[in-house]
Amino acid sequence: QDETSKPIAKSKTLMPGRKRDFTPLPWSQYFETMEDVEVENENGKDISLISSFLLLLLHGGGHSALSWAVFTAVICSRINCRVVAMDLRAHGDTKVKNPEDLSADTMAKDIGKVVESLYGENPPPIVIIGHSMGGAIAVHTATANHIPSLLGLCVIDVVEGTAMDALNSMQNFLRSRPKTFKSLENAIEWSVKSGQIRNIESARVSMGGQVKKCEETTSGPGVSNSIGEGIIEEEEDEEAEEESNKKRMKEDDQEMKKESIFTWRVELSKTEKYWEGWFRGLSALFLTCPVPKLLLLAGVDRLDKDLTIGQMQGKFQMQVLPQCGHAVHEDAPEKVADALATFMVRHKFTEFKDGYLW
Repeated sequence: QDETSKPIAKSKTLMPGRKRDFTPLPWSQYFETMEDVEVENENGKDISLISSFLLLLLHGGGHSALSWAVFTAVICSRINCRVVAMDLRAHGDTKVKNPEDLSADTMAKDIGKVVESLYGENPPPIVIIGHSMGGAIAVHTATANHIPSLLGLCVIDVVEGTAMDALNSMQNFLRSRPKTFKSLENAIEWSVKSGQIRNIESARVSMGGQVKKCEETTSGPGVSNSIGEGIIEEEEDEEAEEESNKKRMKEDDQEMKKESIFTWRVELSKTEKYWEGWFRGLSALFLTCPVPKLLLLAGVDRLDKDLTIGQMQGKFQMQVLPQCGHAVHEDAPEKVADALATFMVRHKFTEFKDGYLW
């Protein structure tokens, strides 16, 4: 069972151009290395990285580690830290024996195994940060003590009450998305224009982790599945017409094969049986985590009763980042990085970098 991580960021940001550019950006602009981490393999070779302080980033459902790319570059310019952004089970480039098992328990155990594979018995102090589904898995990972060196926990835009209410409409949302895209550029353009990701730079690097080339090429719009099936009026032309049709169909097939049709990497609609397990009881679990906690939300309407009481009692810190969509860390990476940097410096997990003006 293999899990893939994309560890260790370097602080490099790209200045957006004046023209809206939807061409993909490479992961190497934001991360130093991409490594396959083998777990549950006695013969597997552990990868050891030396770090005094680590941010472990968990993406949302259907996304990949690349959704953290721009945020990673920003946070590494703010504070002294190292970053590991993981592809969760069945997401991104992971290969697992049972990709359909996306239960909270299984994915939380995956997190612990990857950390153990990376660092052995002496992992560095870790702050785990999760968005949406990844936020729920971060809470399950923390409460199950799969990371003994856990220092802090940050959950981004996931609250039990709102998540449970949204489950009924989730399938309709998934059906409303395009099933395929003509190119990766088209997928990036759709993500921005539909408001799924409101930051063009982030979309240009992260959408490559959400979609993949179709294994089988299907007929595109405007291409008939049965070309030349009209009525032949003159019998003597039938043979010549048939040869012409065969030639046209062969040319169309070759043309279609040249096109790279893209589709979603993860069929989220098939994961429905796990949704309730991700989110039910999440507020209580979050509140019982014994480490310092930060909740970042895109709107105050997302706060449920248990969290409202807990926040009033000072059990966790909360910050609302308005004018963001659900993908808060992609839409406003600088605001999220500022909030997290302040949280971590306040708790003395790390320090601001020399020369950084807060």
